[in-house]
Amino acid sequence: METGDKVVITVETTVHAPVEKVWEYWTEPEHITKWSFASDDWHAPHAENDLRVGGTFTTRMEAKDGSFGFEFGGVYDEVRLNEFTSYTLGDGRKVTVTFISDGNDTKVIETFEAEATHPVEQQQAGWQAIIDNFKKYSEISKAN
Repeated sequence: METGDKVVITVETTVHAPVEKVWEYWTEPEHITKWSFASDDWHAPHAENDLRVGGTFTTRMEAKDGSFGFEFGGVYDEVRLNEFTSYTLGDGRKVTVTFISDGNDTKVIETFEAEATHPVEQQQAGWQAIIDNFKKYSEISKAN
């Protein structure tokens, strides 16, 4: 990849829950810690989210065996309640998340700039696994 070229990746899912509930589960730290990891051998023991333009967020993602972990975080560039967020990650990459309400279903579309360390396919698979985990958590928990 040449310097300056940005590969943009999109992952998406449809959650069978109203947009207000989907937004809450996506943005509230007590929910983020329940879904923000790609596989069952990982977890998110801590999350903070200051959901406003200029606000910061961070989620700690760790292997359950303690072998590896990292902070995922950034700064919000735009926030529209129940509709859209955009943010800049610590390494300067941009991410957008769009929530499209369709009655009792909500489509979540996440678009992000790829980083140069890992293959694009691996990044797409990892982010898709996390959004799939979000869908699973939201649908199991939606009655609560």
